[in-house]
Amino acid sequence: MENTKSESYFVFMNYDPQYARLRSDRKKGTSNELDLYLSRKHDELLESTLEPGTYRKTLSLVIVDGFAVEITEDQASKLRSAKEVRLVEKNQEIA
Repeated sequence: MENTKSESYFVFMNYDPQYARLRSDRKKGTSNELDLYLSRKHDELLESTLEPGTYRKTLSLVIVDGFAVEITEDQASKLRSAKEVRLVEKNQEIA
């Protein structure tokens, strides 16, 4: 039976030389090119891996190549199998 409860997950991407170059350039005071690149890259991964309307990306991270998304455990498993993805972890509160 498919798990349909959405929860917040963090998705971290594998090494990307374009990200590394843009991040280095950003330190030199360039524009939002890195932000736009990452947002588009993360959106494309989600669109190519998951059904439209079944997830909600809440944040693209710039300090690391990653993002936060509300998905089910089954969708997290699909993302884990994507070649561009290094790690998918459920967001957990620390008590």
